[in-house]
Amino acid sequence: MSDQLKYRRILLKLSGEALMGEADYGIDPKVIGRLADEIIEVQQAGVQIGVVIGGGNIFRGAGLAAAGMDRVTGDHMGMLATVMNALAMQDAIEKRGGYARVMSAIQIHDVAEDFIRRRAIRHIEKGRIALFAAGTGNPFFTTDSAAALRAVEMNVDLLLKATKVDGVYNADPAKHHDAKRFEQLSYDEVIERKLAVMDTAAIALCRDHRMPLRIYDMTVPGNLMRIMRGETVGTLVGPTA
Repeated sequence: MSDQLKYRRILLKLSGEALMGEADYGIDPKVIGRLADEIIEVQQAGVQIGVVIGGGNIFRGAGLAAAGMDRVTGDHMGMLATVMNALAMQDAIEKRGGYARVMSAIQIHDVAEDFIRRRAIRHIEKGRIALFAAGTGNPFFTTDSAAALRAVEMNVDLLLKATKVDGVYNADPAKHHDAKRFEQLSYDEVIERKLAVMDTAAIALCRDHRMPLRIYDMTVPGNLMRIMRGETVGTLVGPTA
């Protein structure tokens, strides 16, 4: 199986909202279970995997700040929400026979390891799934930026952003039936067109380090493995388009 794979090491970005399923808050056990199954399938096929999970299903720092809370306090609460999601994903993976380690950008030793780059690389080389929590550990930076940062630090072959849409469009496909989906884009096109792919800081970091980014629909079973085999799924953002 490993000989058929195009990518050997990846970083998967999951939004906190993705874990909610059809609920308004929290974690849907069926959704997180299905995601864990797909992650384990790919890891057992020979892919080394790191995962960054957002916290928007519990707390979102920017939203709390907009409601009047101090932004730094709100972002710290958001970081803790990502730790909760990472622990839930670790539990789902290990209940299915996989091996996972939660590594936090803020010190929280009773429930997670500190993020240390060399240790994280060793974890994935030994067949463990590294779950990166607490974003970058700094306020004012999103988990998108954390995903781009970890992807560069871990020297992965591909950064993936799992969404509920099958790629990047020139307009919201839910509101515009004539919206066009892009097969491929350059980093500069994403920034100049202000496309809702990732925040600008994350795209700029990917551009500076020529890190390819693929946006795909996580609600379609098997999409992650299809990408690992080199199939064209979703939209690719890369050095050239």
